[in-house]
Amino acid sequence: MDKIKVSLGPEKEKEVEKGISIEETLQKFDPVLARNALAAQIDGKEVDLSARIAQDSQLRILTFDSVQGKRIYWHSTAHILAQAVKELFPDVKLGIGPSIDEGFYYDFEKEAPFTPDDLAKIEQRMREIVKKDYPFQRKEFSKAEAIALFQNEKEKYKVELVSELEDELVSCYRNNDFTDLCRGPHVPSTGRIKVFKLTGVAGAYWRGSEKNPMLQRIYGISFPTEKELNEYLERLEEIKKRDHRKLARELELIAFYDEVGPGLPFWLPKGALIRKVIEDFWVEEHYREGYQLVYTPHIAKYDLWEKSGHTDFYTEYMYPSMKSEEEEYQLRPMNCPFHMLIFNSKTRSYRDLPYRLAELGADYRYERSGVLHGLSRVRGFTMDDAHIFCRPDQLEEEVVKLLNFTLRLLKAFGFDQYEIYLSTRPEKFIGQSADWDRATDALKKALEKHQMTYQVDSGGGAFYGPKIDLKIKDLVGRAWQCTTIQFDFNLPARFDLNFVGQDGKLYPPIIIHRALLGSFERFFGILIEHYGGAFPLWLSPVQAIIMPITDEQKNYAQKIRARLQEEGLRVDVDDRNEKINYKIREAETQKIPYMLIVGKKEEKDKTVSLRKHKEGDLGLFDIETITRKLREQIQKRT
Repeated sequence: MDKIKVSLGPEKEKEVEKGISIEETLQKFDPVLARNALAAQIDGKEVDLSARIAQDSQLRILTFDSVQGKRIYWHSTAHILAQAVKELFPDVKLGIGPSIDEGFYYDFEKEAPFTPDDLAKIEQRMREIVKKDYPFQRKEFSKAEAIALFQNEKEKYKVELVSELEDELVSCYRNNDFTDLCRGPHVPSTGRIKVFKLTGVAGAYWRGSEKNPMLQRIYGISFPTEKELNEYLERLEEIKKRDHRKLARELELIAFYDEVGPGLPFWLPKGALIRKVIEDFWVEEHYREGYQLVYTPHIAKYDLWEKSGHTDFYTEYMYPSMKSEEEEYQLRPMNCPFHMLIFNSKTRSYRDLPYRLAELGADYRYERSGVLHGLSRVRGFTMDDAHIFCRPDQLEEEVVKLLNFTLRLLKAFGFDQYEIYLSTRPEKFIGQSADWDRATDALKKALEKHQMTYQVDSGGGAFYGPKIDLKIKDLVGRAWQCTTIQFDFNLPARFDLNFVGQDGKLYPPIIIHRALLGSFERFFGILIEHYGGAFPLWLSPVQAIIMPITDEQKNYAQKIRARLQEEGLRVDVDDRNEKINYKIREAETQKIPYMLIVGKKEEKDKTVSLRKHKEGDLGLFDIETITRKLREQIQKRT
């Protein structure tokens, strides 16, 4: 029998029979790893463990400890959920059931709403399916066969999905008598799913469009151990307390109004103040890093968006165009074309590069109402945006600087834990392979110089360039997509961008498109949840509140306020005719960092009784000491 070489990494290479399955190969390599394996990658492509190896290959085994392994584990649990629902409620129609950042969901069409009792029954049936340890079997059909299969099962949503597929070969997965449309891969069998919990039900329009039927979405989570599940459920309770939609309303930071429309947030005075602090910091740091700030229009002629390619690739997210004086105009979904025009407005020399443009650009994207979610998914937002135009020899240094800048900026907001992904060239791409290799190498070297651990998303780059994605981890351990450092080989060609080289010839610049915070709206939602609304002193809309115990201390309270305001501190006075304990409770609810309490003794001694949010009484201090302490905290951004 023919032999092939299979590698699981350095010093882990074996000769095996051609056509052997990955599962069998693992038994030869590492039986312990075989027990924990969920799926695998062959030369970067995700496959089931039952897949057979036909040639010399690099193998990567996916366990629950990897991001890809979790995704496969959760998606497999979603299939078990769908099987349980179909067995209990045969008339239900199946939608889709993907994994999400934490867990999975499945959409169902069912006339009556799912009840808590229904969820309990579904969980019990899922446990029975897991216990029977049905193998997940991959089946491939022609497109016509798949349509006939799902028509026979009266699964109209599956028929719709299959009908839209471009490939003539359609993959499905079967466990016992249940078959579902799926690309895969999956865990080997249902018995691999150890513990799970259905966490809730919500309405969701089919494919996110309000024009489509409303389905019921069941959410869930699963883990290999009971301990992991319990820890997750405890964290879920904490997450609910931190929900930015609830806190933004209670703390009067952000509002949405039906009269205006969904997905269009209003920054209320306190929220607007925090935004101004963030913007000022952002601007200051960008000037420090050598960027030039610009402001560009919110609309442009439709032709510009055709030239940039947005009308080809982004139409579904663009608002309908409008006509004025026989010209067609389009609300901008992003800022890139404007920065290209600025670069092209004059002849640039190799000496002018890198040329860095940055903008807090207001953008508008048509997000379907079914996917709108507080500040996390909106229709109008402000993008922390920049484009760096550079020479090929500047790539590595520029990416290193960008990472330095990113880490410094995020640390100021309290983020120092990350998940990092390097996305490489896909099968379909534009530009020259040599440019892609140079750019990818620059990203790798920059990450390695920072000694940053990262995962390679092989083939996961956009068609126009490789990228780094950085997810920040909040205080409850969730990862949020934040920073993107993206090379772009598309726009220089479309806009015919050039610079004059040292030899007098014209050369296209390489563009690095980057967003460090992402949209301000989404980042603000993350900040609210990260801090549970209790912002650090430098970001708090009200940094301290002064509370006179009686009316006799009102004048003293106002003098303290004036002194603190001289130092640029944001201070209020609560001189209502209420008991001091009531005022303290109110200030705690509003998450004001410091409370300065003044009574007869404090006024006589020219002191203040200082309290800190969640910590309580800190003792008596003179006002100059308090002023100095607060100023130091603000300057250090602690």
